[in-house]
Amino acid sequence: MNAKQNNKANTLVLGGKGKTGSRVVAQLQQLEWPVYIGSRSGDRPFDWEDQATWKEAIRDMEVIYLSYYPDIAVPGAVDVIRAFTQLAVECGVKQLVLLSGRGEAEAQACEKMVMALTIDWTIVRASWFCQNFSEGYLLDPVLAGQVALPVGDIPEPFVDADDIAAVAVTAITQPGHNHKVYEVTGPRLLTFKEAVGTIARETGRDIVFEQMPLEDYKAMLKEYAIPDDFIWLITYLFKEVLDGRNASIAHGVQEALGRPATDFNEYAKRTAKTGLWG
Repeated sequence: MNAKQNNKANTLVLGGKGKTGSRVVAQLQQLEWPVYIGSRSGDRPFDWEDQATWKEAIRDMEVIYLSYYPDIAVPGAVDVIRAFTQLAVECGVKQLVLLSGRGEAEAQACEKMVMALTIDWTIVRASWFCQNFSEGYLLDPVLAGQVALPVGDIPEPFVDADDIAAVAVTAITQPGHNHKVYEVTGPRLLTFKEAVGTIARETGRDIVFEQMPLEDYKAMLKEYAIPDDFIWLITYLFKEVLDGRNASIAHGVQEALGRPATDFNEYAKRTAKTGLWG
């Protein structure tokens, strides 16, 4: 056991019930690490929109996994994270692990702010999650057998949330990851149509992919009474982030863990076996 494992630091996982946070919590619990869930219903009640909850959530914590809700790309994220990280430093937090996103201006501004802190930090900069097809907004369309999105042939290196969590947990529990930026992606590029085709093949179901104009997509979301702020976020991601700027593979998983990133095929096989997709 290394020195860092001998000194197991109290760790707060913000968004500890979300896609990556729940996995960080589970992996830390397997290591018998002292981990606490920071969320509205967590064992450390926490709300990004209520600063009155922050100080008590941070109390006695040495490490924080910071996943911002609803997304680090939204306007205003920089100001909120600045206020939170300043408080964290004042309260004695020694290390931050920030979940960031590729090709997002707000996310990159947040990264620079964290890099300027006087405490230890690690940044995990992630591509689109595979789990958006199984735990996010794309699950219902997959179940319905028709996935309509405002995206064409721009490929994306979908990353497995289990890999993201493993990188974060390694940074928390192992030495040698301080002041590192790990850009994590899957090992190959796929279009959304190819990703949906993979899911169809693994489930043995007919799932149709349809490209649709952005304005039509926004109108469809409004018809389904999706909140305006979520429509804005999804529109931003499809319009800005999926313009080709992120159509490349990075090797953060290999750099941090010493193994290849999980392929989308493996994710699809694993998820199909659970029966989630019907």
